[in-house]
Amino acid sequence: MIDQIGFLPKKPLVSLDAKTAGSDGAAKIAKDFGSFLNDAMNGLNKQQAALDTLNDKFVTGEIADAHRLTIAAEKLSLSLEMTVQIRNKVIEAYQEVMRTQI
Repeated sequence: MIDQIGFLPKKPLVSLDAKTAGSDGAAKIAKDFGSFLNDAMNGLNKQQAALDTLNDKFVTGEIADAHRLTIAAEKLSLSLEMTVQIRNKVIEAYQEVMRTQI
């Protein structure tokens, strides 16, 4: 009637082999994270350029759809807010690590 509950150990998310542990792994993670942030900032710049183009077209009368302009502005606003929050969390994590006593 009732299924038995198993307490089997879970598999680790990251391999703990001696080959993957060490400075090479940390350097790769730092490089990957840096490229992720760089790509995110490039995406934010592209959104800003697209919004500027839409804004110019709306002002000159090339497009009459204010909804597209509003949606693009809100997307950019949300992206910028998320970027600021990520920056705040990274700074907070760095400060927490620096406060750690060894």
